[in-house]
Amino acid sequence: MLIVHHLNNSRSQRVLWLLEELEVPYEIVCYQRGSDLLAPRELRAIHPLGKSPVITDNGNTIAESGAIVEYLVETYGNGRLIPPPKTPERLRYTYWLHYAEGSAMPPLVQKLIFTVLPGRAPAILRPLFKMVMVQLLKNIVDPTLKRHMAFWEGELQNSEWFAGDQMTAADIQMSFPLEAANSRAGLADGHPKAMALLARLQARPAYKRALERGGPYAFAR
Repeated sequence: MLIVHHLNNSRSQRVLWLLEELEVPYEIVCYQRGSDLLAPRELRAIHPLGKSPVITDNGNTIAESGAIVEYLVETYGNGRLIPPPKTPERLRYTYWLHYAEGSAMPPLVQKLIFTVLPGRAPAILRPLFKMVMVQLLKNIVDPTLKRHMAFWEGELQNSEWFAGDQMTAADIQMSFPLEAANSRAGLADGHPKAMALLARLQARPAYKRALERGGPYAFAR
C-alpha cells in the first residue's frame, strides 16, 4: 500500500489531492508541526532530511514534491494529468511542474519568514529586527512576488490552465504557490485569471476529498 507521510499544513496536501485525482488507494501517516513550525524529528526515520512530503511505495522512498508528482503520474496515471510527449503543452507542463518549487515558492517562504521573525526575536532586538525585515520585504521580496504574480497572470491569458487547455498535475503543483500568494501577497488584487484558476482548483471534488482526509490547512478557503 502506498503511504503518504503527511505533515499538517504543508505541501504534502498536494500529494493527497493528486492521489485522489488518480483514484490511487493510499494510507496516511500524520505528523504535526512543533511550536517552532518545523516538522518533527520522527520524519527523519523516513527520510534523512526529515521533510514532507515523502511517500513510500513498493520499496521506494520518494521525497520532493516534483519528484513525487512525476513518480505518481508515471506509475499510476495511465496518461492522465499530463500532456502527450513531444508537444508544446508537455514542455509547458515540465516547466510549471518544477517552477512551482524552484522559483515561485522561495520568495513566498521569505515573505513568511521575514514577517514572522521579528515577533520571535528577543524583546530587546525586536525593533531592530522589525526595521530590517520591513526593508527587506519592501525592497526585495514584495517586488519579486509582484513580478511572479504578473507572470502567472500573463501566462493564463493564453490558456485556461498552466500547461494548456486541460488541467494537469502541473496545476496541482502550482496550487500551493497560488494559495500562498493569495494568503500572503495579495493575489486577489489585479490577478483575475490566477484567482479564477485557484477557484476552479479548489472546487474540484478530489481537492475536497484530500482536505477531508488530510485535514484543513492554512491556505484552504
